[in-house]
Amino acid sequence: MLQTILIFLIIFSILVIIHEFGHFYFAKKAGILVREFAIGMGPKVFSTRKNGTTYTVRLLPLGGYVRMAGYGDDETELRAGMLVKILVDENEMITNIDLSDKDQLEGIPMELVAYDLDEAMYLEGNIAGRTGLVRYYVDREALITEADGTQVQVAPLDVQFQSAPLGKRMMTNFAGPMNNFILGVIIFTILAFVQGGVSVNDSVLGEIEQGGPAQAAGLSKGDEILAIEGEKVGSWSELITIIQQNPEKNLTFTVQSEDQESSEDMTVTPRKVVSEEGVEYGQIGVYQAFDSSLKGKLMAAFIQTWTIITSIFGLVLSMFTRGFDINAFGGPLAIYAATEEVASYGFMSIISFLGYLSVNLGTVNLFPIPALDGGKLILNLIEGIRGKPLEPEKEGIITVVGVVLLLILMVLITWNDIQRFFLG
Repeated sequence: MLQTILIFLIIFSILVIIHEFGHFYFAKKAGILVREFAIGMGPKVFSTRKNGTTYTVRLLPLGGYVRMAGYGDDETELRAGMLVKILVDENEMITNIDLSDKDQLEGIPMELVAYDLDEAMYLEGNIAGRTGLVRYYVDREALITEADGTQVQVAPLDVQFQSAPLGKRMMTNFAGPMNNFILGVIIFTILAFVQGGVSVNDSVLGEIEQGGPAQAAGLSKGDEILAIEGEKVGSWSELITIIQQNPEKNLTFTVQSEDQESSEDMTVTPRKVVSEEGVEYGQIGVYQAFDSSLKGKLMAAFIQTWTIITSIFGLVLSMFTRGFDINAFGGPLAIYAATEEVASYGFMSIISFLGYLSVNLGTVNLFPIPALDGGKLILNLIEGIRGKPLEPEKEGIITVVGVVLLLILMVLITWNDIQRFFLG
């Protein structure tokens, strides 16, 4: 139980951190100020600052997030009438604004009346012992000490997300899913080399079992099965499906041997096998072909990644013709349940599972739903077509609708997972 929870948290954190690092890296390259890169969620445990970004470790080991200036919920909690403390340098420029109530800053108390941290960069308010309103200008690299004690840099308009060129904003939005795809490719490549090669999904035969139906029929390693009973066979999965569905039936295999120019027909009779559950199926005693070449190992990672991506999009598109099926989706509880099973098979299975989930996360985030990266990319495309962005109010409404839809979907998925794994 404890081991499964630990593995689940590690997998979930790696996926989210890798995803967020993509946004972080390309935001930095685009000149967007990344105010915070957080590992974990909840209360801050540790923080440090470098090159304008505050790096924090937070209490709950549940992923992390990137906070880009002017993006999403990046807001500084300033309002007229609040009491702040300010620290000024020898040039009377504000270098620190303390919004916390923890007395971290020995500064000048100010009752805030007006402010602008986007363009004019000033704070204006009442200060004890001073007559009338006092205005101080804010340094471009001044810090804000937030309510929880986290220090982040102020964000003038020119370093905010919306000020970056459209192409760079699109790349920043795409970079999260892209990183998940890259992680998947790296993991699948490593697995291919560790295993010495990869299974081939072509209808080519691997090792032949001695004394089995395949050997009795004259089949050899390397033979390609073109068709069975005149039905074209294009993959290993199709080949096995037909064999399993026809125990003790004479089947005509159209075979292309490696050493022959033309194909020939062979009769193969699958033997009947009964599973522990009492299910009967056919078997001919062949193993899947194995490619140990360098090219095969490298290409397999890309093929596997692309297969996962297309299968997920295919599943979603099929719902427009077959109807919505909640069981096709799984939330954190489903991932936890799968983690428990995968962990029982050992370390390599866990790594493979991490690769699959990484590609899965990247693909789902590209769905054209507001609040997801795919939805943001759609808004970017609309901006490119219109020549100007949507009005902030309209974009805000679209995002809120997207968030509400996602929350509803997550509640439905989570309840369905509870019923499947705990009440079923």
